[in-house]
Amino acid sequence: MPSFPMRSALALLTLASFALPGPVAGQVAAQDDPAALELIEQLRPRTRGIRVPAPTPTPTPTPAEVPAPTSAVPQDPPASATPLPSLPVATPAPLPQPAPPAPPGTTAPAGVAAVSITVNFPSGSATLTRQAQDALAPLGRALSSAELAPFRFRIEGHTDSVGAEVLNQRLSARRAQAVQDFLVSRFGVSGQRLEAVGLGESRPLVDVGDGVDEPRNRRVQVINLDD
Repeated sequence: MPSFPMRSALALLTLASFALPGPVAGQVAAQDDPAALELIEQLRPRTRGIRVPAPTPTPTPTPAEVPAPTSAVPQDPPASATPLPSLPVATPAPLPQPAPPAPPGTTAPAGVAAVSITVNFPSGSATLTRQAQDALAPLGRALSSAELAPFRFRIEGHTDSVGAEVLNQRLSARRAQAVQDFLVSRFGVSGQRLEAVGLGESRPLVDVGDGVDEPRNRRVQVINLDD
């Protein structure tokens, strides 16, 4: 049987093994999760166009100085020796660059880093099922990684067009809040970096009209607010 000091050391070692902070554990998990690594790339800030540098203006050459005549007889300078006025050189304006297209599979504005994740909720409920938690796990690992730690994100809840519009808006807000709470409690993502909003059926990913059960419209969209 281990002595009392040995048992105390084992107890401290056991407690220390569970004391890893959430973000560090999430970072390690993200490195080993291909789905999380893909989300990290999709949620990085995007480049809003490429700035074209203006070309350097070419200086206008000036005529060479005419040496003074060596003879004692005064001579008129040649006509070519008269300095010509220098003309300004026009600098062409840089060509405008188109903004990057909207991320595929989202309704985010063009040029903004975003991703949509299908999250299955029970009908009329904001409770996260086990399947929904598994779908959100790569997102939790991505948001708790060192690559995305400096940025803030909006968690948008979206529904299909079945049911009353006002009820769908309220339900989407509850579901977005449920996703935010899950990311904070399970993966240690700071709540100050997240903003949960419900958009109901106002921004469908697939426009199928009113009263249509379209699973692709029942989703959570994550947008980088610092992009």
